[in-house]
Amino acid sequence: MKRLLPLFLLSLFVLAVPLSAQVIIPCPPPPPCDIGPCPLPPECVPPVPGVFTDPEWLKIDYHRVEVNIENQIATTHVDMKFVNTGNGMAEGTFLFPLPLEASVDQLTMWVNGEAIQAQILEADEARNIYNQIVRRFRDPALLEYVGMNAIQANVFPIPPGEERRIEIEYSQVLEADNGLIHYVYPMNATGARRIDEVSISVNVSGNDPVSNIYSPSHNIAISRGDDDTSFRVGFESTSYTPQEDFSLYYGIASETINVNLLTYRESASEDGFFMLLVQPPISLPEEQIIPKDVIVVLDQSGSMFGDKWDQARAATEYVLEHLNPEDRFNVVMFSTGWRNFSNQLESPALVEEAIDWIRSQEAIGGTDIHAGMMAALELADPQRPTTILFLSDGVATEGVTDTEEILDDIEAAAGPNVRIFAFGVGDDVDTFLLDTLVRDFRGAGSYVRPTERVDEEVASLYNKISAPVLTDVELDFGGLEVDTMYPAEPLPDLFAGSQLTIVGRYRDAAEDVTISLSGKVDGETQTFVYSGLDFPQRAGGEPFIARLWATRRIGDLLNSIRLNGENPELIDSIVRLSVRYGIITPYTSFLITEDDILTQTGMADARLALEQEAQGLSSQASGAVAVEAADEIGGFANAAAPMPAVQPTMTAPGQPQEGGEFYAPVNPIQTVNDKTFILQGDVWTDTAFQPDTMETQKVVFLSDEYFALIEQLPQLSDYFAIGERVIVVIEGVAYEVVTQ
Repeated sequence: MKRLLPLFLLSLFVLAVPLSAQVIIPCPPPPPCDIGPCPLPPECVPPVPGVFTDPEWLKIDYHRVEVNIENQIATTHVDMKFVNTGNGMAEGTFLFPLPLEASVDQLTMWVNGEAIQAQILEADEARNIYNQIVRRFRDPALLEYVGMNAIQANVFPIPPGEERRIEIEYSQVLEADNGLIHYVYPMNATGARRIDEVSISVNVSGNDPVSNIYSPSHNIAISRGDDDTSFRVGFESTSYTPQEDFSLYYGIASETINVNLLTYRESASEDGFFMLLVQPPISLPEEQIIPKDVIVVLDQSGSMFGDKWDQARAATEYVLEHLNPEDRFNVVMFSTGWRNFSNQLESPALVEEAIDWIRSQEAIGGTDIHAGMMAALELADPQRPTTILFLSDGVATEGVTDTEEILDDIEAAAGPNVRIFAFGVGDDVDTFLLDTLVRDFRGAGSYVRPTERVDEEVASLYNKISAPVLTDVELDFGGLEVDTMYPAEPLPDLFAGSQLTIVGRYRDAAEDVTISLSGKVDGETQTFVYSGLDFPQRAGGEPFIARLWATRRIGDLLNSIRLNGENPELIDSIVRLSVRYGIITPYTSFLITEDDILTQTGMADARLALEQEAQGLSSQASGAVAVEAADEIGGFANAAAPMPAVQPTMTAPGQPQEGGEFYAPVNPIQTVNDKTFILQGDVWTDTAFQPDTMETQKVVFLSDEYFALIEQLPQLSDYFAIGERVIVVIEGVAYEVVTQ
């Protein structure tokens, strides 16, 4: 998707030439400029050029965005301030592209307390200016905005130490597509420039109830209103370097359980990707919540003594105090042997008595995990959904201690109604045991590191699973062929207020697809039908879906290696996915360290490197390294959004050259639309390029042929915008931008 409104083009233009910031002898002021900053005349170049070491001399002090969306009309207000922290004058033009459907309500630039007027440029006029700037400053960043209108305002010289403030307000209508509304704000238009303070607040209200709320780009906080027709999301950060635009989706509710669809297909000849956002009701009346049984299985061994034990007991109390009226509970503690609060499942009426019992217990003895879990499973009622919350800080030291035998016995004793949620406390837990339990019993897991609190982790997870809406969930895609879904089948249960995000691949495209979502409510099967869904054959859609799918798949493959051992097929799949989608894990750093990663030799070396890493990955079940690996891999396997690219380095490879040039921050990996580019030397190279077998069609940067090619193939503009030297593959043809 093309970015909508790059507000920081002013700072990009001003930064393109460092001006008199490097002058150490008196010079006359530069001549007036029509567009952008003016270079110093040759006579002003100092005899011994100084090296400008601070690439952020024009600093973005703050960037505050307030968005109000009412009945799909979005009004965006931007307040931004930048400061010239250098030693010389900065001068330029403020220019930014504008979405065709947007109307500018306000653009105010404050200069010494006075406002500057702006003018609207039509697309053709804007394109001419874009091309002039690209040619003049050898900066292709504007190419992706070709064909869009623009706003232009003159910027008076900004003396050293002074600041300029900009306020902008614009409105646009947000269309609903497949029941989803999409809002985008262009955070990535700063060219990886750090912002001291950034905040984005989005307030949504309307006449229709809202279902799914999802951001693939930022970790947002969500606050719903008193009713289901409004919500607010927020994002804040300091010393923030943008990696991608701010993107927000929200759905219009239409069913008790809402399903919204997004798709992406790179080309008609390849399988497509899909995302289903499944949103149960935000809250339910008590009578509609499925009654469940909750059994807390608590490690009482001596290693839990101290803060861990206090927090574990507090966590158990929290769970018991938040039971639903029709729930039942019990508590099983294990150390050397095991003990129950009661010999049967009890009603919430006995919670206070159970809490008094819990507070009276002390941590002492060994760790008999097998006995504790067997005691809990003996309590399980096969006729009711059963939630087991298992909390331990160690490996089995008494009773049955073999992990495989423990797992086999649990599998034999547990019915299909049992869900296990595991919490590993500290660094000495058996990660193989915990992660296998979570995987095989449709639960979730969390590792509580030494600096984290047990009670907070347990409370956070229990709040998400306290109100079951649908259990034994199944999806039927009709005649559409889908595969490699994540989460994999069997799907987790649905809980009130918790969104389930499913990603997968589809083959033969189809329009008007009907999806059936079924599950059990109080033992009775209910089915929800969603028709008119479009899984297109054509290329296009939302590219982030492919990267989210690849993120989860890599996490799943790494987890398979960790739990079951490596094999060549898994290794090869991880390498290819990492290279294709630019996904870096602690075990796939070869993507940015191997210069020849795209060659057959480079891929072979990467597979060998990952194989060596994998051998260690599958050999350690406990210890700090094992817990860290389990935690990190779980983050990939359960990612809610694509993993961000690696953070940018402060300078490009190499040393600043003579003449005063400086380097802006550079990220060695960039994702643009559906493609991943790796910086190899000074060339941004599409990971779809195969140097062993492909020849490139060369075009000289900024030549007439260069601009003519962009007019002929407009999709190239987004890819050419990332740098002076680029290799990109379109429909099997490799285009290479070269410099003279």
